[in-house]
Amino acid sequence: MNALASLAPSAALQVDYADPATLPALLADDHVLAVFGFHAGSGKPPSDDPRYLQVGLQIDGTDTLEVWRSPHPVQRGRDADGVAWASDGALLFGALQIEEAAHGGISGAAEHAYATLLAALPRHGYPHLLRIWNYLDAITEGEGDSERYRDFCVGRARGIGAIDTRTLPAATAIGRLDGVRVLQVYWMAARQPGTPLENPRQVSAYRYPRQYGPQSPSFARAMLAADDAALPLLLSGTASVVGHETRHGDCTLRQLQETFTNFEALIGAARQHRPALPARFGSGSRLKVYVHDAAEIPAVRAALAAQLPAGVPYIVLNAEVCRPNLRVEIDGVHDA
Repeated sequence: MNALASLAPSAALQVDYADPATLPALLADDHVLAVFGFHAGSGKPPSDDPRYLQVGLQIDGTDTLEVWRSPHPVQRGRDADGVAWASDGALLFGALQIEEAAHGGISGAAEHAYATLLAALPRHGYPHLLRIWNYLDAITEGEGDSERYRDFCVGRARGIGAIDTRTLPAATAIGRLDGVRVLQVYWMAARQPGTPLENPRQVSAYRYPRQYGPQSPSFARAMLAADDAALPLLLSGTASVVGHETRHGDCTLRQLQETFTNFEALIGAARQHRPALPARFGSGSRLKVYVHDAAEIPAVRAALAAQLPAGVPYIVLNAEVCRPNLRVEIDGVHDA
C-alpha cells in the first residue's frame, strides 16, 4: 500500500433513493458524495453543484433521486477540463458531459471522455477506477459497424489506450431516448484497486467475437472493492446474455428471468472472494432497471414484485439497451 492510501480513511458508501424535494438539504450535507436526478430532455438542471448530475433518462412513476453518502467529509469542484468531482479521502466521484458534435461524433466523444477521466484519476489521487456509467442517445442507431454503440466501444478503447483486462471497471452503457447528442459519463474511483469479476455463465465482454463489432466492450461484469473497504458489490449492467448470445429476444419477461439467473451466478462468483455477501438480493441491494418499451413497464414491475423480496429498493427507467434484441437490463449494488 502506498503512503497516500495508508493515510486515507477507509472507503465506505451508502446508496439510497430520495425525494427530489430534499435536493437542497442533500447538497447542503457535506457527507453527500453525489446525487443523480433522472429527467429526459435538455431542461436546465435544478442545481449547478458539481455533485449533482441530471441523467437524461425518464424515470417511471414518482420522481426519485439516487444519493451516494459517505461517512467522511466531502470536498468538491470542477476542473478546467470539464470534470465535475467530489471526494472524501477514500472515494472519488467524477462526471463528464461531452458534446458529440465537438468531437466528430460518438466515437470521438467517447475517446475524449475516457482520455480525460483517466488523466483526472491520478491528478486527484484516486488512480483506481472501480465503476463507470455511460449514457448516450440512440445507442443502437446505425447498421453493422456503423451502429452507435459499436462506435462508442471503438472510441472508449482508444481513450483507454493499452487495455489491461485485470483492471477494467464494472460498467453500464445505456441508450437515452431524449435525442440529445451529449455523452454522459460518471464514475467511482478509489485509492486502492478492486477485484474485477466475471460471470461463469457469460463470455467476458472484452472477449466477445467479431460479430459484435470491431472493438469488444471494455468492462468487467462486477467489481469488488479492496477487502478493507466498506463498499457494496458493484454490479455492471446485466441482461439476458448467455455465453455471448442474447436469449429470449422476443419476450421481455423471460429476459428478465434470465437476467436474475445471471445475477445469481455473478453473486456466487463474488461470494467465492467474500463469503459474507448474501446469495440473493435483499435490503442491502439497490437496483436500477432499464426497460426499452415503456408499455411493458407495468408487466416488468409485476415480475419484479414477484421476483424480489419486499425490502429491495429499485427504480425503473425507460431506456434502450445496447443490442436491439435486448429488452431489459439491470445494474446496481449489493451488500448485506
